[in-house]
This record gives sequence, structure tokens and C-alpha cells, in this order.
Amino acid sequence: MTVRTEWQAWHEPYADANSPLSRRLRLVQRHIASWLDERSDERLTVVSACAGQGHDLIGVLAARPDARRLHATLLEYDAGNVAAARAAADRAGLSHLVIRQADAGRLSSYAGAVPADLVLMVGVFGNISDADVERTVAAFPQFCATGATVIWTRARRSPDLTPAVRRWLRDAGFVEEAFHAPDDVRFSVGVHRFAGTPRPLDATGTLFTFLR
Repeated sequence: MTVRTEWQAWHEPYADANSPLSRRLRLVQRHIASWLDERSDERLTVVSACAGQGHDLIGVLAARPDARRLHATLLEYDAGNVAAARAAADRAGLSHLVIRQADAGRLSSYAGAVPADLVLMVGVFGNISDADVERTVAAFPQFCATGATVIWTRARRSPDLTPAVRRWLRDAGFVEEAFHAPDDVRFSVGVHRFAGTPRPLDATGTLFTFLR
């Protein structure tokens, strides 16, 4: 099985509305929609790292008449997923979205996409090393505009890294607004608001490398 096929197949559980992946998606979408509702009069910037087929952001924007007030960039390495995301955006009338084939683990990929008002790190932290998670969280102030929101996910397999992630976010200047950890599944979803001072993007080096 090729890497490309593997990452496209990873999306198949979305077809089951009761799968953990679908449940996690609905939580993330709920927070994206709420975030938009709270900023209904603003023009906003969004960046989604390792965006896959864009189910979270595209799924929300497809149902919103105000979608064009967003400047959104989706970063995805897999060519098949990029094609699927672009097709979904076109079907939803969201051709203005920037869907870029790029390695979100490299800081240079974020040039022109940040600072963002919303940063999506969905499906990232469970596929990289703990050290890379810590390094990425520490770099968030380079991605965030003043008062930005970060939505992230991580499976709570043993040993559970989420307490450390929440601590690293606090140390990086973030305030926790929500943390979901359902008892019957391993996924978690965190929502944090940036209360610190944004830093300019240093578009050199690597934040993370996927482990598979």
C-alpha cells in the first residue's frame, strides 16, 4: 500500500456517522461554527495544517452564506487528498479557498498564510513524536494573530500526552476555552485562545515529521 493510498483510506470512517472519527469531526465543526458566529462582522484568516480532504473547514463553510469573508489556506501533502479537497470546495461554491499541496511540517509552508485568526491542528499531534508536538506548540505564536484560536486533536492512548500538550499551550501564552475527552473513545479535542504576543514567522526549518 502506498503512502498516498493510506492517507486517502484514512478518511473512510467518515462515511460512518457513528465512528469516532465522525464524532470528532462534529466536535471540531461545532467549534469552528461557534467561532465564526462570535465574529460575524469580521473578515478572518484561517490556516489548516495537514488538512486532509478538508472535511472540517469545508463542511462548515459549505452551509454558511458568509463563507467568502474568510481567507483560508489548507495545507496538505498528499496529492490525492489535495484533489479531493479541491473538488469538495468547488462543489460547495468555495473556490476561493487556497488548498495548497505542501508539507505542513515545514515552517516555509506557512508563508503568506499566517498570522491567522484560527489555526486548525486536527489529526496532527497523534502522528508525530512528542518532541515534535512540543516544538510545534512552542511555534504557535508565529502562526497566530492577536486573540487567535487554535483547535487541536490528540488520541489519549497510553501514555496520555494531552496533559502535557495543555501545559505547553499555557506556557506558550494560550488560555484553554474547551477540552473534550469522551469516556468511551480515545480522541480529545482542545480549543485554546492566544493571549500572548504574536511573533513574526521564521520561515526556516522543520517543526515535525510524520511517523508513518
